[in-house]
Amino acid sequence: QVQLVESGGGLVQAGGSLRLSCAASGLTFSSFNMGWFRQAPGKEREFVAGIDTSGGSTDYSDSVRGRFIISRDNAKNTVFLQLNSLKPEDTAVYYCTAGYRVIRIHVPGAYHFWGQGTQVTVSS
Repeated sequence: QVQLVESGGGLVQAGGSLRLSCAASGLTFSSFNMGWFRQAPGKEREFVAGIDTSGGSTDYSDSVRGRFIISRDNAKNTVFLQLNSLKPEDTAVYYCTAGYRVIRIHVPGAYHFWGQGTQVTVSS
């Protein structure tokens, strides 16, 4: 069965950095688009970043572009999200997701598998 396991969340001060990892198993990792979404209390799940199968194409939400970097290592079946210049409004549960032949990368329903999430809390 497919498993996506996130790690690397935690508590950090504003302006700090974190690196999230998502280890995938049970799927042909290199065939899947990968993405990161986040959900804050009382808010809908929102797109953060996406990366294509080869890692050659990435996309970001306007709120994180220039601060976050998504990358992947197909040899290790892992996708990463580097979070820099963190702000209190980045506080949320961050979810890793995998999708096969995803077109609408910003839409949660376009993805097929989800991790359990990792909490990121940014203090002011």
